[in-house]
Amino acid sequence: MLMPKKTKFRKTHKLNRTGRAVRRNKVSFGQFGMQAEENLWVTSRQIEAARRVISKFVERGGKIWIRVFPDKSVTAKGGEMPMGKGKGAVDHYVAIVKRDMMLFEIADVTEAVARQAFKLAAYKLPVKCAFVKRVEVKKPIVKKEVK
Repeated sequence: MLMPKKTKFRKTHKLNRTGRAVRRNKVSFGQFGMQAEENLWVTSRQIEAARRVISKFVERGGKIWIRVFPDKSVTAKGGEMPMGKGKGAVDHYVAIVKRDMMLFEIADVTEAVARQAFKLAAYKLPVKCAFVKRVEVKKPIVKKEVK
């Protein structure tokens, strides 16, 4: 399971889930990506389940990047606890996923294989996902005059 080795504070605030991803919103490492279309929390168990489905489907044929990491702790108290007595103990860790954020990337496989692998992985996640291809940006040729 994914979780941070060390944190500055054990328990974190809830934080808001609104807005769009400013960073991690482009395919940076692979050729194809799986992009979130909603704002949600994704638990470390869900990330691991999706990773296992992708790696099993591509049969170790491609390179996979996990672009989200569960670094936010979620606390929970016991079932029939009375109100008060402080905040509960850390129960699990989640990754805050915003709209347009890349969840997974893959390379060295065909588009059909990547599309099917991400489709199967999307069933394991609570967030709606989209399939994205890498956009190659061509740099303009600059001619320098030599004097």
